Amino acid sequence: MRKIGLLGGMSWESSALYYEILNEAVRERLGGYHSARVLMSSVDFAEVEAMQAAGEWDAAGRLLAAEAAALEVAGAECVVLCTNTMHKVADAIEAATGVPLIHIADVTAAAIRGAGLSRVALLGTRFTMEQAFLRDRLATHGLEALVPPGEDRELVHEVIYGELVHGVVRDESRAAYVDVVERLVADGAEGVVLGCTEIELLLSPDDVDVPVFATTRLHALAAVDFALS
Repeated sequence: MRKIGLLGGMSWESSALYYEILNEAVRERLGGYHSARVLMSSVDFAEVEAMQAAGEWDAAGRLLAAEAAALEVAGAECVVLCTNTMHKVADAIEAATGVPLIHIADVTAAAIRGAGLSRVALLGTRFTMEQAFLRDRLATHGLEALVPPGEDRELVHEVIYGELVHGVVRDESRAAYVDVVERLVADGAEGVVLGCTEIELLLSPDDVDVPVFATTRLHALAAVDFALS
């Protein structure tokens, strides 16, 4: 079994979900007492969040690249960046390491294409929805990602940073997210990408009437595929 390097802490709430999914999947596939071979570097999210807010993406890239390189030195055979937003600096991480970075957008795109869809709603942080790094990566797979209009984008972002990263899950926020998804479906979205790793704490496939692509789960399961291949 290959050793998975998790680059997490952004936030730790979703990083814990990665760890849970990895170990559950390995146990399910191998049985017995098996669990995943995992290394984790968990950064201080306050430091990263300050860089996000200030637009200091190059500095954030250097920070995460150094953490990824340390994972490789420690024996990680792949890197899993446990956040959608920070895939904005994926190139810096890849340049600093000699092991594969399992890209969250590629994994998600494969699932969308496998479902026979081409146009999906994308929920995430303001950075993910308003900047092109994730949408452009999905577009390389022939997919179109629709993002909410301004007020809805603000709502989605504020729930993530004001509630989910602090472990707060509210029924009112779930209902508001469902409304956002329904409006995007009315605009032609065939499914919805939960493009922030914390959103899976709030929204499940049972909450909406279109296919849900949960990036945390898809990403973690792709890491298991790599580890067991």
